[in-house]
Amino acid sequence: MLANEQVIDGRCERCGHEVEVRQLEQWFFRITDYADRLLDGLDGIDWPVHVKTMQRNWIGRSDGAEVVFRNEELGIDYPVFTTRPDTLFGATFFVMAPEHPDVFKLAQGTEYEDQVHQYVNRSLTESYEARGAADKPKTGVRLGRSVTNPVNGEQIPMFVADYVLMEYGTGAIMAVPAHDQRDYDFAVEFDLPIRQVVAPADGDRAPVHEAFVSHSENETLVNSGPFTEMNAQDGKEAIVAWLDREGKGNPSVSYKLRDWLISRQRYWGCPIPIIYCERCGMVPVPEDDLPVKLPDIRDYQPKGMSPLAAAEDWVNTKCPNCDGKGSPRDRHDGHVRRLELVFPALLRRA
Repeated sequence: MLANEQVIDGRCERCGHEVEVRQLEQWFFRITDYADRLLDGLDGIDWPVHVKTMQRNWIGRSDGAEVVFRNEELGIDYPVFTTRPDTLFGATFFVMAPEHPDVFKLAQGTEYEDQVHQYVNRSLTESYEARGAADKPKTGVRLGRSVTNPVNGEQIPMFVADYVLMEYGTGAIMAVPAHDQRDYDFAVEFDLPIRQVVAPADGDRAPVHEAFVSHSENETLVNSGPFTEMNAQDGKEAIVAWLDREGKGNPSVSYKLRDWLISRQRYWGCPIPIIYCERCGMVPVPEDDLPVKLPDIRDYQPKGMSPLAAAEDWVNTKCPNCDGKGSPRDRHDGHVRRLELVFPALLRRA
């Protein structure tokens, strides 16, 4: 597995091979559970104000709502976090980040499948900064699927686009082009509907040829079903309450802070002490058997899997719970196997 910085023009900086995206099972430290404690703790730390501000922005707490958009064809619900539930009636398409784990599943079997794979592989060679730049031309590919807008029942098309990042929210957005400039640019590029649902205060007109993103206390909702003519703030609260009653959403908090990815597909490192048992599921290695030591192997060349996967005598083991034995023939046929991943260098010493 390579970091974005190790990919140059779509190829590995060391060996020159073309880089492709693969979906892997990964392990994380759930540091997001401590986001509020981290924010609150800043008040008691004697740090410079600008450093505290940087930390607060990095954690990035936002209050809003989680709204559920459903793909009826596959029977999958996709939650989206938004700070603007008052604009839900203006959502005319749905966009997923290239890193979203369901992108390939959604495109599978559609006429766009090959285009999606090529687009995702190309997108992930770019930095987040480049992808998120406001002036970057908007690109994307249809997924050949749609989701239901929960407030009006409309079927809106799904896309994968690089301007959406997994770093915030759920890695998917409801796109409201009339009130978000990036969504507006995308809608213009792909000839998608642009529906105004918030009107400026005092009868002022919304801007032409751009999104209306400014806010004032006296904004009102328009084209918003039963919430039309409500004050935008009151409408926001009423829409969230309706979503909650209907089981289609709820008030929510989101953070820019992400869980820490700690698993690595390499040889050097401390093996993650987990055993997979067909009968017992995931079982931690008993404390008496720690640390798990690396097997002695000589071939570290990449073969599309972790180098530890080739050490069959090490991978196939016994379950601490049921004492079941793994098959020596094939690691995928065995009943019990070790997790073939290691911790990053920073976690080698406790």
